[in-house]
Amino acid sequence: MDIYLANSMRREQLTHQLVQMAARDLDVREKLQTADKLSPGYNPVMEAVHRQNANQLREIIAEIGWPTRSKVGEQASDAAWLIVQHSIAEPAFMKGCYTLMQLVCSDINPANLACLHDRICYFSGHPQRYGTQYEGEYLYPLEDATTVNTLRAGLQLPPILADKINAVSEFDINATKRDLHTDPTFNEWRKTVGWI
Repeated sequence: MDIYLANSMRREQLTHQLVQMAARDLDVREKLQTADKLSPGYNPVMEAVHRQNANQLREIIAEIGWPTRSKVGEQASDAAWLIVQHSIAEPAFMKGCYTLMQLVCSDINPANLACLHDRICYFSGHPQRYGTQYEGEYLYPLEDATTVNTLRAGLQLPPILADKINAVSEFDINATKRDLHTDPTFNEWRKTVGWI
């Protein structure tokens, strides 16, 4: 078998694997949510899926680098991002993947990079830049409420309504000077896994 064909077949396998990993994540999440077992806290079944997916993604990254659109196709590249986005118990992994994604940003969905940036900010207790993270129905605090919709437009994300921005604007003044999370249980978990 020639090397090109072997490489092509391997890429197809990796594409399928990534899509299946993300599908399993979403399927387990939906079942837990339907059974009202997704929260409070981090459901151990969901955490196990996230950790298993993160481990498999590490192996894929070791083999081919970050799964870009040109390597595995758009759906599988988006699936890799979803896997990282959900690996909340592994801050070093999330941050490392963010760095890898920055290096290939022209070959991935730029909105995925923005969402991962905000997700890292959320779990680190810092304000977000692109307005992709919510706590329940409330927008998580922003770095700069005056530029968020301009940044979102550049990523082809819909604008955030003014009332949602106004609801968090009062937090923005001192947001960068303190950790934004006050829930002691959540903070203990963040400390345990290494976010703080």
